[in-house]
Amino acid sequence: MKSSAEWITYRTRFLVKAKQLSASLSFVDSLGRQHSGRKGDYLVESCDGVVSITPRQIFEDVYVPMLTDSVVPIARASETARGKLPQPSQPWRERRLSAPRAWA
Repeated sequence: MKSSAEWITYRTRFLVKAKQLSASLSFVDSLGRQHSGRKGDYLVESCDGVVSITPRQIFEDVYVPMLTDSVVPIARASETARGKLPQPSQPWRERRLSAPRAWA
């Protein structure tokens, strides 16, 4: 896969990292599952390190990109289990959110 794009953090119910494919891509993951996508689809990495491909229409309907200044590092499942969660650089009340609050 030829990719010069940087990973961007997106949010839905869970945080994921993703990048849009610049060309078709197919691969078999460590569990033997076949993944394939076309240009425009998204390569998605979950917090536990699982990589998959999500079609563009579904991805863009479900995920909302987060701005760089509001990104908190994604903890790996092994870090969460051991209680080693990443600490934000600023207290919650001081951090800026990337999206306006719709219910306010």
